[in-house]
Amino acid sequence: MESANQTGSVTEFILLGLSAHPKLEKTFFVLILLMYLAILLGNGVLILVTTLDSRLHKPMYFFLGNLSFLDICYTASSVPLILDSFLTPRKTIPFSACAVQMFLSFAMGATERVLLGMMAFDRYMAICNPLRYPVVMSKAVYVPMAASSWAAGSAASMVQTSLAMRLPFCGDNVINHFTCEILAILKLACADISNDVISMGVTNVIFLGIPVLFIFFSYVFNIATILRIPSAEGKKKAFSTCSAHLTVVVIFYGTILFMYGKPKSKDPLGADKQDLADKLTSLFYGVVTPMFNPIIYSLRNKDVKATMRNLVSRQHFTWWCLEDRCPWSSVSLGCFHP
Repeated sequence: MESANQTGSVTEFILLGLSAHPKLEKTFFVLILLMYLAILLGNGVLILVTTLDSRLHKPMYFFLGNLSFLDICYTASSVPLILDSFLTPRKTIPFSACAVQMFLSFAMGATERVLLGMMAFDRYMAICNPLRYPVVMSKAVYVPMAASSWAAGSAASMVQTSLAMRLPFCGDNVINHFTCEILAILKLACADISNDVISMGVTNVIFLGIPVLFIFFSYVFNIATILRIPSAEGKKKAFSTCSAHLTVVVIFYGTILFMYGKPKSKDPLGADKQDLADKLTSLFYGVVTPMFNPIIYSLRNKDVKATMRNLVSRQHFTWWCLEDRCPWSSVSLGCFHP
């Protein structure tokens, strides 16, 4: 009860965003809006394609559909709030809404890391154990794998969000960020946050370090197996089955490494520029990767491209038939649906 009373002194948070750079807000509003629409369209099409075509009802495409849905959820939890902050001079968010937004963003991020590890195991089985692949990666296996990714990410987020929002906030409610980022929230607490920092460190080891190691060793075995294939055509075909996933992994973890691994400037005069650069890097990390995922998987996968072409052709054919049946048409032609 004491913690609740202390926390009650802060009922809302103020999100600074780019308020210190008003000239950039309109430009970034248009840019982020276009990228968000591309995310919804690209990932929505991928979900539709992998759902409608029975030939794509395989583990790899099931994980891909989950990844697309996850990217939509991840951006939906933060991008609308970011867009609103560009249009509102003083953006405030209620305490409870901040907790929900923090939970969703953290959960989606943690889930994606685990899911990419699951996808790496799927590619490992397909390349290194192709004869056992249909048995090991059956529906009874890959569906629980995906479900466990969502459950683990949600559980970790629930723990971290609960620990953060139970801290006392004694008046400082200005978040120097676009969203309710958990590390920015912890800095506002007027209490010892060492336990929270330790908890975050353990969570990062579990949800960042372990998946990275798992993916790394999976691709060590994958590449070793591919190199032993005698024919160049066989090597190319084997590598093409995992190149899209590998590209997504490099972009995803490469951006994280760039964000948190670069050295901090000690020049106080450059603090504002560095702060702006950190904000923009974090902003684009949240939208660039979800936007690139459907593009990468569409361009690198023949089955997805073929299914998309069939769907477009079928829709065009249906539209052509409907046009011929318009009431003002002098002759109504019969249509044969493939």
